[in-house]
Amino acid sequence: MQKEVSQAVIKRLPRYYRYLEHLRNNGISKVSSGKIAEMLDITASQVRQDFANFGGFGQQGYGYDVEKLLKEFSSIIGLDCNHNLIIIGAGNMGRALSGYTGFESDGFAVKALFDIEDREPVNGIPVLAIDKLEDYLLKNDIDIAVITTQGNIAHEIACLVVELGVKSIWNFAPVDLEVSSDVVVENISMSESLYILSYKTKQSRLLKESLTD
Repeated sequence: MQKEVSQAVIKRLPRYYRYLEHLRNNGISKVSSGKIAEMLDITASQVRQDFANFGGFGQQGYGYDVEKLLKEFSSIIGLDCNHNLIIIGAGNMGRALSGYTGFESDGFAVKALFDIEDREPVNGIPVLAIDKLEDYLLKNDIDIAVITTQGNIAHEIACLVVELGVKSIWNFAPVDLEVSSDVVVENISMSESLYILSYKTKQSRLLKESLTD
């Protein structure tokens, strides 16, 4: 039986991966839990507890082999295999996502965008009319549907792609999507992230003001 991992640990996985990539790219071959903790602003104990969810990865006191650890996290996150994506909604957000070069290097391939009607390709990717979506999904193996439409049609789109076999949705529409329990949905709230930034900015300003009083 697979061990259940907390959402807090899952959210830290990309941070671990990015930091390990940084170390590898800078020629660093060994790293301690203390150094990882320092860079991620958590405790060394927390790092070791997080790693223990996946087997530990090494012997305490000797440090971690960066290349080996990077491969382990690549496998854990699922970056050791390729994922085919489609983007539904070819507005500003959809176009921006389609042009992000980091997708390809991480194994995510954007195969098509969908909009109201056929349009000129964007970043070399075909833009197809939304009424071709069903036929496209029946003929192509798509792992992830990225939804960047307006909120009032996002749920309808989500239900359609799920019905056609897509099991993962990355949702940028301004509404949280709820679908069947066997489908993975990651709801991205741009305003929520901005509100958090606003809160932190205000707290930082209040702290500075208190120190100067």
